[in-house]
Amino acid sequence: MKFIAIIPARYASTRFPGKPLAMLGGKPVIRRVYEQVAGVLDEAVVATDDERILDAVHAFGGRAVMTSAEHRSGTDRCREAYDRICAEDRTYDVVVNVQGDEPFIRASQLEALRACFDDPQTEIATLVKPFAAADGLAALENPNSPKAVLDAQSRALCFSRSVIPYLRGVPREEWLARHTFYKHIGIYAFRAEVLRAVTDLPQSPLERAESLEQLRWLENGYRIRAGISDVETIGIDTPEDLAKAEEFLRSHFEPKP
Repeated sequence: MKFIAIIPARYASTRFPGKPLAMLGGKPVIRRVYEQVAGVLDEAVVATDDERILDAVHAFGGRAVMTSAEHRSGTDRCREAYDRICAEDRTYDVVVNVQGDEPFIRASQLEALRACFDDPQTEIATLVKPFAAADGLAALENPNSPKAVLDAQSRALCFSRSVIPYLRGVPREEWLARHTFYKHIGIYAFRAEVLRAVTDLPQSPLERAESLEQLRWLENGYRIRAGISDVETIGIDTPEDLAKAEEFLRSHFEPKP
């Protein structure tokens, strides 16, 4: 089974325009992401809507394709990029959507996604991370950090920006000590034919309510298997996030004197 990572990277961003080209430890963010993925999966490709990003990827020897500026999500951009790649007579079984602002994605996370497809019934895979008691109630209740509930086979039952499940009769300050809650990590892998199918679906009521595209897939009967990771992701959405990423890079990856 062959896996391709497609990294959607837009130039326009309300909170941080041009962030794929922002420098992190002397390299553009998009290069950091690409280098974390390349060599782990069979192929890595950046899907962008901007010539500056395309040129930057080519400059460091990476592979990139141009896509429409009209896509509503990174999943739609991945689908167009995959179709373009297939037109060049390259065929892959599974498409992994790696966010272009995740410069510290680990090989272990990609391998956890790959392992989900050992089950031939897996259609879509994603990652979750257990909340730790040290994370605190504020992190659990943060609506910008979606939560997932899994069944006994590690398939997603639901995702929500609210805390799920609700622990009836348990004081909220005890929730993290009394139950394992899962934080959703927004990395997805699709069988190629499933990627094409889900991007043709109209938005669903739950998706519109929560602004979570994976709810559209669940509402239409697709099964999402979750790999469990103990690695915290560090996304870059703002210039402040970039400053935090610089500090993380210095403290975790640079050699000590």
